Amino acid sequence: FLFQLKAQTPGNVEELRCLQVINRQQESSNLEELISNQSCLKLANTIKAYVATVTEDVIRRSAVKEARRSYFNTSEGQVPSKTAGKPSAHLTLRPQSLAQDGNSKRFGNLSQSCRHAIARWEDSTIHSHLQNITYRDGRLRVNQAGKYYVYSQIYFRYPSDGASAQVSVPQLVQCINWKTSYSQPILLLKGVGTKCWAPEADYGLHALYQGGLFELKAGDELFVSVSSLAIDYNDAAASYFGAFRLDL
Repeated sequence: FLFQLKAQTPGNVEELRCLQVINRQQESSNLEELISNQSCLKLANTIKAYVATVTEDVIRRSAVKEARRSYFNTSEGQVPSKTAGKPSAHLTLRPQSLAQDGNSKRFGNLSQSCRHAIARWEDSTIHSHLQNITYRDGRLRVNQAGKYYVYSQIYFRYPSDGASAQVSVPQLVQCINWKTSYSQPILLLKGVGTKCWAPEADYGLHALYQGGLFELKAGDELFVSVSSLAIDYNDAAASYFGAFRLDL
């Protein structure tokens, strides 16, 4: 910057004198000499504006570097793992079969009206995810204690069975169960619907949704059971099961 001032032919002697005046202000608080000389005051303002521009650019570059450093793991050069986020899970239904009914016994003693445990969920598709919650064999396992909103929706699809469909009135039941250190699961939520469809219908459709807030401990497990495995699994947006922690 000083080199540029010296390179200017007109007024360079005056500008150098002004620089000497400005330099003396570091040792003296007397600004009368500087203020009385308009050319010196103008030069001082120019220097101030230049310094402010350089300082702003340095701060901006530093902020960008800090933002990049916080996003990338500088020690490993990788994006931080999703496990750093709050616990949450959203699972979608996979194909079930009545042959799996015998496996429900390993879930514990369930209510007779809701005795078919759902053991197959998708946890890694575009419609589902897991973060700081573990999934295995139909169960969600909580890793961090706290208040969790737990929810589920099941899309029931009952096919007709000839003339018997005209008189059948199926009871649709959905339960969310809580497995703690106790030997038997605890019923958290229960949804019920009794439907009677038109005799000429090829099938009956009905969705049951329920959700609630519960205090859970690390190691607690959650799973869903239903009154019948005659459910529709073709629509990932219709049948699902999930939980997420709330900071309350």
